[in-house]
Amino acid sequence: MTMEYIIIFISAIFVNNIVLSQFLGICPFLGVSKKVETATGMGAAVTFVLTIATIVTFLIQKYVLDAFGLQYLQTITFILVIAGLVQMVEIILKKVSPALYQALGVFLPLITTNCCILGVAILVIQKDYDLLTGVVFAFSTAIGFTLALILFAGLREQMSLVKLPKGMEGTPIALITAGLLAMAFMGFSGVVR
Repeated sequence: MTMEYIIIFISAIFVNNIVLSQFLGICPFLGVSKKVETATGMGAAVTFVLTIATIVTFLIQKYVLDAFGLQYLQTITFILVIAGLVQMVEIILKKVSPALYQALGVFLPLITTNCCILGVAILVIQKDYDLLTGVVFAFSTAIGFTLALILFAGLREQMSLVKLPKGMEGTPIALITAGLLAMAFMGFSGVVR
């Protein structure tokens, strides 16, 4: 059983990275990745929300939606749970770290609509994981998201020091870099199946 968790952990971080191979969570990936410090904060917030959201949505799915035949309310219920958790994170960050709260700006409330969080919550149900396996998958996916975000932010910080042709500045070089990073992560595809 432990080996199964290790495979899920490695696969979610490197092989099936939520951003670089499944293309979920692109908005914060491109929007918050200009500074490593901001990317780290966003990664921590996403990790917290994703892990807690997976636990809460799993329990709601199994003990409310499935028990009463309300599976058709899954998406709206999950969105409401995620929105509530993001509000909680926003209140905590505002009190604990006002600088990080200001740095994240508009992207913190956007975690509510981050398709990465909703996607993972739904994937846990679709893959019929038990609670512990679902939490391992969600946490690993969040670590993979954070790793990709921090690596991309580091690359963008380095690129800001380089003179680029006018037509390549900003979004074009960011998209090319994201593509190259995704190709680099494809190199892990033979590690686990």
